Amino acid sequence: MSQERLPIRKIREVLRLKAEGLSKRRIGASLGIAATTAVECLRRARSAGLSWPLPDELDDVALERRLDPRSPSEKVQRPLPDWANIHRELNRQGVTLLLLWGEYRERHPDGVGYSWFCEIYQSWKGRLTPTMRQTHIAGERMFVDYSGKKPHLVNPATGELIEVELFVAVLGASNLTYAEATWTQTLADWIHQVPSQIPFRTILPGSRAEH
Repeated sequence: MSQERLPIRKIREVLRLKAEGLSKRRIGASLGIAATTAVECLRRARSAGLSWPLPDELDDVALERRLDPRSPSEKVQRPLPDWANIHRELNRQGVTLLLLWGEYRERHPDGVGYSWFCEIYQSWKGRLTPTMRQTHIAGERMFVDYSGKKPHLVNPATGELIEVELFVAVLGASNLTYAEATWTQTLADWIHQVPSQIPFRTILPGSRAEH
């Protein structure tokens, strides 16, 4: 049976836990891998002259290259996607890593599996400039906007689909969400100066709103 292939993140964890004195069996149980897989990982690390802590300059690609016991002629060079393009595509509505991985595998049937695709992308993303995390105090802020996707109403008499706007408000601390359909994004609809012709308000699942 072929040896289980570990993501680089777990390989680093195997080395760290071994340095902390855990047995190979406990390392396997902690990481959800077979003890024999932990043994093989540590054997490869010893053969490569590696131990914890790893050098700071040893990124994931370099670490995998050091641990791979095969010669360069034996290694299968799998095509990798353009990670900058993957990152840009994820900013589009409805796009997920699973969807992008599926498109990648259609172009490259011999490409990396989904777990490695995610692992390598997260490693690449981690080298980007980090974003600032914000902490919101309850009741302090509410974020409002119109949804990029427009829902439709169905005319019960004709079956006609009528496109409407979707106003969304989210409380920063609790993430409680309120949504309401309006005809337009104009000021009149925004401040309710005209009677609404839409006979209902939509509350997203798990949200609260007062009428």
